[in-house]
Amino acid sequence: MRTLKLAASATVVLLFILPGSALAAKGTGLWKVYNQTLSKARYIDLTHDITPNMPVWKGFGPATFKPSVDPTTGTAYTYAKDGFEATAYEIATDQFGTQLDPPAHWAPEYAGIDELPPTYAVRPLVVISIVKQVKSDPKYALQVSDIKAFEKKHGKIPKGSVVMVRSDWSKKWTDDPAAAKALAADPVFPGVSLKALKFLHIKRHILFHGHEPLDTDTTPTLEGEAWLMHHGYTQAEGVANLEGVPATGCLVDIGYPKFRGGLGGYARYVAICPPKTKKGVKISGRDAPLPKYSSDLHWNPALGYRVR
Repeated sequence: MRTLKLAASATVVLLFILPGSALAAKGTGLWKVYNQTLSKARYIDLTHDITPNMPVWKGFGPATFKPSVDPTTGTAYTYAKDGFEATAYEIATDQFGTQLDPPAHWAPEYAGIDELPPTYAVRPLVVISIVKQVKSDPKYALQVSDIKAFEKKHGKIPKGSVVMVRSDWSKKWTDDPAAAKALAADPVFPGVSLKALKFLHIKRHILFHGHEPLDTDTTPTLEGEAWLMHHGYTQAEGVANLEGVPATGCLVDIGYPKFRGGLGGYARYVAICPPKTKKGVKISGRDAPLPKYSSDLHWNPALGYRVR
């Protein structure tokens, strides 16, 4: 509750690893995988920060963040008075920011966000770039031919993997209210074609795909999203920072809160990449305890959230 990022963490398998322990040194079970591989990997966050003014479909309305108050007094908790602070989030939808759409978003006979299995936690990651095509056509949608060209160069997409479609649309992301509203309403954005989605799911049997914009495609009926949801598939939306993530060879850590009966998820995706990857950060001795900052967090009324 104290931070959305902590609530969204789903790498349960990693939480119980003690790298310096005797058991870890013996390489017991999956600890050996951690010691030999994951502890040396680079980690790349593929997730936008959640802010009250970031882009969201006009049909859902804005969000408001504010300091949590003591219900008995009506006054906000403060570090000076109470020794802690907390935040109240008033968000008009679970379709907000970087997200995971369960099929029940459109099809109530399929799984809601809390009904997705824990096996979603860690999967092979594939990144297919359509950046060059989008430069020529801002509404370009991933085609089957793009997938086949990718496989000719990189090999067959593995079963059960997550395929992220890089378009660099996420570089337009903003939390300026006017700019965010305009971006969310802009009908010109890159997508993923229905034929490509069917190929990925029916021919390659992927877990799900992800894209940077807030919709799957620009068709009037959102035909791609409709097909996915009504056939029991999930999808990732609002993904960020795919530039610099290797096309193959990484894993993706998938995290989201389990709202009972939820139809969307404020998700966090983290790419876990080989040590030679230039982008990302490595595990260090400064992860616990975390280092102090040179300035304290404080509430910024103009932005509607805390800053340093």
